[in-house]
Amino acid sequence: MKDIELEEGRDLTSCETLIMKTIWDEKEDISAIDLRRKLKERYGKDYSRTTLATFLIKMSDKGFVKNYRVGRNAYVHATKSEEEYKQELLEDTRRFWFAGKTEELVCALFKKRKVSKEEIANIRRQLDELDDD
Repeated sequence: MKDIELEEGRDLTSCETLIMKTIWDEKEDISAIDLRRKLKERYGKDYSRTTLATFLIKMSDKGFVKNYRVGRNAYVHATKSEEEYKQELLEDTRRFWFAGKTEELVCALFKKRKVSKEEIANIRRQLDELDDD
């Protein structure tokens, strides 16, 4: 069996994930001050300026954000989209946990949760749209 190689260093830690989700939810660049405030409001994370700066430097090294200044204010720009990251995570999950089998990944999503008829119809419609491509 061939070893599965996952890209090293591109994964976010749990703290970095909360930070990125906050940045992505803004849909535009966010100041470090606003980012700290929103992290505290949404997730109860009261990071100091230096702790947040350390996270942002590491996330920049991983290719997720670009940090810049305008005057005395620091800003953060997402360089990787939320959709792009979600697709990477799903692909890694499919390859690693489900031996590359998409149908097993999809079935696993429904094992613990009842799916409504509306959701099933929506899934069928989306699959049909993929088939049209």
